[in-house]
Amino acid sequence: MGAKTETRAIRILIVEDNPDIAENIADFLEIQGHLLDFAMDGIGGLHLALTEDYDAIILDIMLPGMDGLTFCRKLREEGGKQTPVLMLTARDTLSDKLEGFGAGADDYLVKPFELAELAARIHALVRRSDHAIPRRLRIADLEVDLGKMQVQRAGRSIELNRACLKILAMLMQASPNVVSRKEIEYALWRDMPPGSDALRSHLYTLRRAIDKPFNYPLIRTVHGIGYKLVGPDDLSI
Repeated sequence: MGAKTETRAIRILIVEDNPDIAENIADFLEIQGHLLDFAMDGIGGLHLALTEDYDAIILDIMLPGMDGLTFCRKLREEGGKQTPVLMLTARDTLSDKLEGFGAGADDYLVKPFELAELAARIHALVRRSDHAIPRRLRIADLEVDLGKMQVQRAGRSIELNRACLKILAMLMQASPNVVSRKEIEYALWRDMPPGSDALRSHLYTLRRAIDKPFNYPLIRTVHGIGYKLVGPDDLSI
């Protein structure tokens, strides 16, 4: 009987302007427990890629605003980021592939593709990369293991549903910066948020689990903007 292989959660940026393709990829990867961010154009995607830390980027070549080849060159040459990039394209000639690799892509997948193959290629890229984000995040006495999807505060295990875990991971990865309501809603529901009450309900549940049983709160509301997670010594808004 073979040893059991544990698949850790990874943070992936999907830059794809076709909402059906992006949703299919997201649904498949979310089942595996991965954390996903999205952009529908090259300019917005590059901003996320430069300001956030991802384990991998799934990048379409044909994008509005900025094509994938330009995106990849700017990411490497101007941003100095070595995040693994899997490039998606409908063009499958050798010259097209060489152009993609020349721009800085790490792998190349031709549309249409099988989602299982895409996931396998992403996992292979991340395994080969030395630039994966830390699996364990810690702020004050709160610790999150993104690989095992486990949360502890003051040594006490905390059970969270998937939505609350995703919100918590976003807040911890961005800390001490603010994460806007729109960013959280998009990460949870993409372009179809069920309404403000749904996010409010998740934040209420998260605060009851993370803050209420302990001596001081870590999650703070920045009115009119969003939320942040900081230690007790942070005196900013």
